[in-house]
Amino acid sequence: MGAAVKKLHDIRVGILKIPVTRIILLIVCDMLAVLAASVLSLYVRYDFRFMSIEPHFWEAIQGAYFVNVVITLLIFYIFRLYNSVWRYASDTEMVNVVIAVVICAALQPVVHWALGTYVPRSFPFLYALFLAICAGGVRFSYRFLRMLQNRRLSHYKMPERQNYMIVGAGASGNAILQEIQSSKYLSMHVACFIDDNPGCQGKYLRGVPIVGGREKIMESVEKYDINEIIIAIPSASRSKLKPLLEICKETGCRIQILPGMYQIIKGDVNVSNLREVQIEDLLGRDPIEVNVDEIIGYVQEKVVLVTGGGGSIGSELCRQVARHGPRQLIILDIYENNAYEIQQELWRDYPELDLVVLIGSVRNTLRVEEIFEKYHPDIVYHAAAHKHVPLMEDSPNEAVKNNVFGTLKVATAADRYGTGKFVMISTDKAVNPTNIMGASKRICEMVIQNMNRRSKTEYVAVRFGNVLGSNGSVVPLFKKQIEKGGPVTVTHPDIIRYFMTIPEAVSLVLQAGAYARGGEIFVLDMGEPMKILDLARNMIKLSGYRVDEDIRIEFTGLRPGEKMYEELLMREEGLKETANRMIYIGKPIEYDDALFERQLERLREASLNESQDIRALVQEIVPSYQYEEQGGRAR
Repeated sequence: MGAAVKKLHDIRVGILKIPVTRIILLIVCDMLAVLAASVLSLYVRYDFRFMSIEPHFWEAIQGAYFVNVVITLLIFYIFRLYNSVWRYASDTEMVNVVIAVVICAALQPVVHWALGTYVPRSFPFLYALFLAICAGGVRFSYRFLRMLQNRRLSHYKMPERQNYMIVGAGASGNAILQEIQSSKYLSMHVACFIDDNPGCQGKYLRGVPIVGGREKIMESVEKYDINEIIIAIPSASRSKLKPLLEICKETGCRIQILPGMYQIIKGDVNVSNLREVQIEDLLGRDPIEVNVDEIIGYVQEKVVLVTGGGGSIGSELCRQVARHGPRQLIILDIYENNAYEIQQELWRDYPELDLVVLIGSVRNTLRVEEIFEKYHPDIVYHAAAHKHVPLMEDSPNEAVKNNVFGTLKVATAADRYGTGKFVMISTDKAVNPTNIMGASKRICEMVIQNMNRRSKTEYVAVRFGNVLGSNGSVVPLFKKQIEKGGPVTVTHPDIIRYFMTIPEAVSLVLQAGAYARGGEIFVLDMGEPMKILDLARNMIKLSGYRVDEDIRIEFTGLRPGEKMYEELLMREEGLKETANRMIYIGKPIEYDDALFERQLERLREASLNESQDIRALVQEIVPSYQYEEQGGRAR
C-alpha cells in the first residue's frame, strides 16, 4: 500500500514538473496538424484542385475531426511525444513520431466505418505522410531553432570561442558534436573532423566536414585555426593511439581524449567525459592485465598488512587489496597526512572493509612487534622505504637505518608471528647500484633471501623501475615546472628510464605474490625504456606549448649517485618465466649467510654511530656497489 501511495506521489510530482505551456502549445499544434493532414490528403488526391473534391469527402473529414483529434492526442501521449526534451531530440524521438503517426493513419478506415462515412483509398497513406510532416516538423523545428540560436550566440556573445577538431567521426564523435551544437553554455566550435575511414572522408557530419585521415591533421590545424583537438576513438588500444597522439602533440594544440568504451555502452558520451591526454598514453603499449582470480585466491579473507601504506605505491596496494575482499586491511605509515588521506578514501569507497590505520615507524622494534602480536597478519606488503636518491646520498646512514634495518625488523616479526607471505617492494636501482639508496635495497633483497632460508614464511622481493606519477618521480616535477612557465630541468640529454603506471606496477606485485614460493626476486617487464628528454618534450607539447619557444628545457647534470640508465637484473641472476609474460623470476645469487649476518651487525652499529664510512661497509656486503670519493665525501 505504501509503495502504491509513493508511486502516485511520484506521478503527481512528475506531472507538476512538466512545462504546461509547452504541452498546451504542442496539443494545439497537433490539433491543427490533424486538420491540415486531412485537408492536404484530399487536396493531393484530387490533383491539387480544391474545386474537384467531392462534397461528401469534406463532410467525412469534418465529421471525423474531433474523433481523430482525441485518438491522435491519446496515441501521442502513449508514445511520450509531449514530455520528451525536444531540443535534444534524436532518432529515438523520430521513430516514436513515425510509429504513432502510422497507428493514427491505420485507424482512419475504422473511424470512418464507425461514423458511416468513407474517404478515398489513398487517404490513410497521404494522411500518415502529412501528419508525420506536421507533427514531426513542429517538434524537430524546436531543436533546429535552438541550434541556430546557440550558433548566433556563439558568434556574437562569445568572442573567446575556441575552434575544435574531433578525431573520429564515429558514434562518440557524433555524440560530442551533438552536445556542443545543442548547448548554449559551451563556447566551442567544431571546425572539422578527422577520420581514417576513406568512406567517411569528404562527407559532412551534422554540417561539419570530414576533411581526411590523420595525414590531414597538421594541415587542417592551420587551415581551420584549431585551438584544441578531441580524440573520440574509445575503442582504440593504447598501441594504436600512440602514433595518432605523436602527430597531434606536434600541432601545439591542447589535446583531450575520451577514456574508454564504457561510455559508449552506458550511452553517456559527452564533453564532461573528456580528459587530458596523459603521458602514459604515449607509452605505446596497452595497460598490463593480470589474473584477478589468482590475486583473489590468496588475498581474500586474509589479514593484510601494508607498510608505507600512505605512499604512492603503498596506497595503490591498499586500494587493490581492498578490492579483493581481505578479512582485515592494516595500514602502517610514519606520515600521518598520507595515512589519513588513504583512510578517508577507503572508508568512502569500501564502507564494509575492516580497516585499521596505524602510525608508526618500521625502525621501531617494539612498535612493529606490538602490531604483529595484536593483528597476526597473513600477508605483508613491505613498501616503507626512503627512496629519493639525491636526498639519501646526503644522509646515507638514514637510508641504511630505514631501508635495511626497517626491513629486517618487519621481516623478523613476520617470521616470529607466523605470517604466510612477505612481499618486499624493491627497485631496479638495486642492480649494480651507484647510489646508497639502490645499494640499501639490494641488501634488503639479501635480507629477504636470508630470512626465507630459515623460516616457514615465504619471503619474496618484487623489482621494478620508475613509476609514472609516484611521489618524487619526474612527471609531477615536470608538471609543476610547466605550470610555472618553465624551465623544465633534465639532468642529461641521454638519460633513459623504464616506466610503468602505478596501478600496473601494483597489479603485478599482487600477482607476483600469488606466484611466491619463497626466496624469489620477481622482475617486472617494464617494456621499452624512454628517454627522460623525450618525456619532458612530450609533456610540454601535450600541455599545448612549444619546446624551447614557450617553455625551454634546461640540462642540470647528473646528480650524485644517478645512473645514465637503470638495469632490472644482475648478469648473474638469469631469468625464469612465469605464467604471466610480464613477470620473471631472477635466480638468487648465492652468498654466505653467516658472513652476511656478521656484516649486518657491523653495519647496524656503524649506522647508529653515524659512521662516515658507511658506504665502505655497504660495499663489503654489495661488491657491485660503486661510488666515488671527493674530498673525503662520497659524491
